[in-house]
Amino acid sequence: MMTALLTNWRNLKRNPYAVWLGFALIGTALVLLPFVTDAALGRSWVRILDHTLLYIMLALGLNIVVGFAGLLDLGYVAFFAVGAYLYALLASPHFGLHLPFWTLLPLGALVACMFGVLLGAPTLRLRGDYLAIVTLGFGEIIRIFLNNLNAPVNITNGPQGINMIDPIMLGEFSLSRTHQILGITFPSVHNYYYLFLLLTLLVIFISIRLENSRIGRAWVAVREDEVAAQAMGINTRNVKLLAFAMGASFGGVSGGLFAGFQGFVSPESFHLMESIMILCMVVLGGMGHIPGVILGAVLLSMLPEALRYIGPLEEALFGRVIVDPADLRMLLFGLAMVLVMLLRPAGLWPSPVRQREFTRHD
Repeated sequence: MMTALLTNWRNLKRNPYAVWLGFALIGTALVLLPFVTDAALGRSWVRILDHTLLYIMLALGLNIVVGFAGLLDLGYVAFFAVGAYLYALLASPHFGLHLPFWTLLPLGALVACMFGVLLGAPTLRLRGDYLAIVTLGFGEIIRIFLNNLNAPVNITNGPQGINMIDPIMLGEFSLSRTHQILGITFPSVHNYYYLFLLLTLLVIFISIRLENSRIGRAWVAVREDEVAAQAMGINTRNVKLLAFAMGASFGGVSGGLFAGFQGFVSPESFHLMESIMILCMVVLGGMGHIPGVILGAVLLSMLPEALRYIGPLEEALFGRVIVDPADLRMLLFGLAMVLVMLLRPAGLWPSPVRQREFTRHD
């Protein structure tokens, strides 16, 4: 049966009309998704879709560092924080600046890229656990700085965070307002969904182009055997720095979008668990495989929210809440992760190369 499915898939790939029809169907589904979700599950789930798209961008950025280049990064949320705080500081009453969105988003990507180079430069000789510890420390340093840079000069407003952040504006079109277009009502969460979707597709396109480029092949060579890659003439130092810089820029873009969407940022949004969650998305979906990473981001961003319904289910079945829903939610989440790692160590949707490697080792 599996052979037949693979044969049908190869036949579809050879037929360009079938491929374009598939793209058209997927595009239509993505366009209609917020309206269907709003009608079936409520507007709160459209907001969850918005956060899911942000997580996809973050996971694809970390996939460059971890999946392509093989560099274990546990402080990736620091770049997310840099992008978010840059947007918040320059688009709020905190400094009295209200720069436009089209300026802040590339600026956030550039500043996060610089921080990526600052992280990568001292860690070029580190590998494995040592690199993970250094990057973890870098992420915590950024969070602590954001938490304490309110004295003697108030830069980040400390643990209170920054509020009253300007919403994302595209010209005179404010995404935080409800709009009527051709008789169709677009609430704010729908507006943000379409912007995030557009930028997510752009990030996916860039990731695919990088993967199939000379740089992407150099990253894979470094991941598989750094000594052999260096012997083949690859400048491993520049390749690693480029991986950190490109991955960080995606995090900066996502952070800026997050700040404009939420209207408030604080250091509590950028703790270590966020880095671990993003890393789990990459590992669970399939390191180095873009569709797998997207799948992992979708599952791990939506599964915890779906498990929030455990409390009402307990009340319906037993008349009272026996186990705290928050604890049970994390327990089931952790159990699902363990089972996936035991049964699918290469990820839910691994690349063909990694799948063959795991099969050969078995």
